[in-house]
Amino acid sequence: QCSQKRSNSTPENPRPKRTLSSRSPYALFSPNSFSPSVTPSQKYAARSSRGEVVASFGSVQGPSWSGRGGRGCTPKLFGPPEDNLTKSYKFMFQKALDIREVLSWRIEELGDALKCHHHLEDFASVLLPAQEPVTVLGRIGCDSNGKLNAQSVVLEGDREHSGGQIPLDLSELKDYSLFPGQIVALEGTNSTGRRMVVSKLYEV
Repeated sequence: QCSQKRSNSTPENPRPKRTLSSRSPYALFSPNSFSPSVTPSQKYAARSSRGEVVASFGSVQGPSWSGRGGRGCTPKLFGPPEDNLTKSYKFMFQKALDIREVLSWRIEELGDALKCHHHLEDFASVLLPAQEPVTVLGRIGCDSNGKLNAQSVVLEGDREHSGGQIPLDLSELKDYSLFPGQIVALEGTNSTGRRMVVSKLYEV
């Protein structure tokens, strides 16, 4: 029998933690062995390399600028007046309606290019059931917050023909490469109106 009693650990009298022996294999994998001592970083305002070029690509062959101090030079707006900013504008503060208009215009523009390049007929709605193969136009989207995969691909139809979205079944395609926001034209069947089985993919 051991004459030494086991010490009880209390908040007032805590039991000392066991220390790892130098011969113990666990000492090699302790946090101390993987945490090298480093000097604390300086404050950003006290940095010594302010304005220093740390990387460059290519070489500049003696740039020069000559002018008459700006006299006689009048700047002109580039592009249509309705597309130019005439007052201060907060970046990334666009209205949702304006963003929708730009995206819809982009789908229509690339849809016309797809139709001419691949000699396609008129596009159908992605929401209407169709037993025969139809051609639809839209933007690739994801039905979840994660990464795009074969089970999460949806097609957001264009405003002129559809105005909705539908999940895509890509199992009949031999190969494909899609990303969220991509404008594509698809050929497939939508027998139930709830899922489109894609048989052909048209890209720009």
